[in-house]
Amino acid sequence: MLRKVFWEDPYLAHLDTEVASVDGDAVTLAATIIYAFSGGQESDQGSIGGHEVLDARKMGADILYTLAPDHGLVQGQKVATTIDWARRYRLMRLHFAAEIVLELVYRDLGPIEKIGAHIAADKARIDFARATPVTPELPALTARANAIIADDLPITSAFSDESVGRRFWQVPGFEPVPCGGTHLKRTGEVGPVTLKRRNIGKGKERIEIFLGELA
Repeated sequence: MLRKVFWEDPYLAHLDTEVASVDGDAVTLAATIIYAFSGGQESDQGSIGGHEVLDARKMGADILYTLAPDHGLVQGQKVATTIDWARRYRLMRLHFAAEIVLELVYRDLGPIEKIGAHIAADKARIDFARATPVTPELPALTARANAIIADDLPITSAFSDESVGRRFWQVPGFEPVPCGGTHLKRTGEVGPVTLKRRNIGKGKERIEIFLGELA
């Protein structure tokens, strides 16, 4: 089974591992730090054996990495893997900012249905089914999110069921939240956030999340 080191240490940017299988331009690894798109969080950008990863996608419990056709890697080969750490860290910060905002929306604006989410390196977004604009609630929502961040709370991230790869995160004051993404160690790492409302159609509301500068 693939060892997903990005769960064990999401701050690791380099890992020596082994090619588990090769099928044309697609390879799998024995262990990996290269996260594949899941739960709205974009895939990492990185390399395997010096070859750029063009695509990363989940295949059951495994991850399939697409490289250029002339990569030349073979099964059992020892390889170095790397990720774009600056991008990963922004994804981690925006991911957790979105998690905080989502839980606050559920708590303070519910009942409400999330209908979509996306975490990119420049911003995060969460889409909801809602008949009325969230604009009036944004200032208070922003203040509550930034208060949690400023409190610099410890973040627990662990398995709820390791046999099926089910994970969760939790901070003091919140119930455990199922999530298989890469998580920060403390809420303070997110830094200040700004929330904006976007109209994406009748009965739909989007909250966009932007990062400020870390102190």
